[in-house]
Amino acid sequence: MKTWGRQPLLWGLIALATFWMLVIVPLSAAAAPYAGFVMDARNGKVLYSHNADTRLHPASLTKMMTLYVVFEAVEHGEIGLDDMVRISAHAASEPPSRLGLRAGQRIKLRYLIRAAAVRSANDAATALGEAIEGSEAQFARRMNRTAKALGMTRTTFKNAHGLTESGHLSTARDMTILGRHLFYDYPEYYNLFSRLEADAGVARVHHTNRKLLRSYRGADGIKTGYTRAAGFNLTASAERNGERIIATVFGGKSTASRNAKVAELLDLGFRKAPRLVAVSVPERPPYMGKSGSAPIMIAEGEPRPVLAGKTVRLTSAAAVGKSLRPQMRPGSDAAVTVAAVDPETIARAVTSAAEAAASLQAVPEVVAEAAPEISRRPETRPEMPQTVAAALPEESEVVTRLSTSDGRHWGVNVGRYPSEYKARQVLLQTALAEMSTLDDSLRKVVRRPSGFDVNFMGMTRESADLACRRLQAKKITCFMIGPG
Repeated sequence: MKTWGRQPLLWGLIALATFWMLVIVPLSAAAAPYAGFVMDARNGKVLYSHNADTRLHPASLTKMMTLYVVFEAVEHGEIGLDDMVRISAHAASEPPSRLGLRAGQRIKLRYLIRAAAVRSANDAATALGEAIEGSEAQFARRMNRTAKALGMTRTTFKNAHGLTESGHLSTARDMTILGRHLFYDYPEYYNLFSRLEADAGVARVHHTNRKLLRSYRGADGIKTGYTRAAGFNLTASAERNGERIIATVFGGKSTASRNAKVAELLDLGFRKAPRLVAVSVPERPPYMGKSGSAPIMIAEGEPRPVLAGKTVRLTSAAAVGKSLRPQMRPGSDAAVTVAAVDPETIARAVTSAAEAAASLQAVPEVVAEAAPEISRRPETRPEMPQTVAAALPEESEVVTRLSTSDGRHWGVNVGRYPSEYKARQVLLQTALAEMSTLDDSLRKVVRRPSGFDVNFMGMTRESADLACRRLQAKKITCFMIGPG
């Protein structure tokens, strides 16, 4: 009788738990308002908007801004990709999704970036913020300054990871603007958002958006987000036949329905976007450095100086208000391209690249000693290639220096850039900055669907490895390219 008497109570508790799991929890996600926004990434034109300026919970879409600020800090020498970051108790205690970091642990910055971009790890995002600004609160203030500079007028960040917090709000429009800036401002890092998996040092992580990346033709990024208050969010980008569309959805009811809605919006974008559009790259915000620093004005199209371990500030005499960007070549169907550049413009680019490269000549002795037979060769300035003074050709691959070294099948890549003009500028700047190991290489600008790669080929494995290590010591992003 006692057992029978307890059964109604037991079944009542089971029914209540079932009701909570099946009804209350899903309703919390379903209750999140829907918002959608679609943009032609080439010129920023709005192709669809619904509830796009309503301030909602962004969830882990927040990490797009976290990573944008980190990329900026790396670019300007505040911190290096291989710098070791000590994990605080605060970062280690963040709730899932997590990389599983422990308080006091030390890990390279590049692994934290991968974990935040691919796995959407909250502990990694907090650790990144603390590494850049000393505290997550201070980093959030920097995120807000950067958001304002990017034109994200209805966004307020309170943390680096996106977990629900009072006042931590954004909009579908603002997140689409941020996604476009990530693509154009940091093309050398954009591939992170399309990696299905990545090595994060302590673990191999898998992409939170791999289903859409695998199923939607042309999809190559960028970020998912979910909390109970936000629902299922996603900012996605896709490229087809030279057209690039970015779509954002807030308040999806499930992963599947959110992905289906994003696919629908991307399809809408490709239908409405014109075939040929003059690319109008968004203007990058001024670099303001750590909180409290004054803005650094860098002319559009000018090489962005990078020095190890210090913030670069240009004098007012060097500041330029505006530099015209080359327009798209008429009739071209490339996603990113430029018109022929006159010799005078190229000459100015060569001069500015050479000046920037001059500041990068110093490299730590420990790197130079790694291979003295290579690194201590006399560093004579190479003869300037003839093609530098000529207009840009039409071919998709530009070779600016021939190599006479046979049997060398390795090389290095120093980034992907939105225009051929910018890529050639970086090619020359890098060659001048690291003449001792790159002097005999085959210099190439290779056209890709999402930009122009800067490669140095025709090297041995040892010389490619040394070149990359020397470039990384100067805070220049670099990775080796193997045979084939």
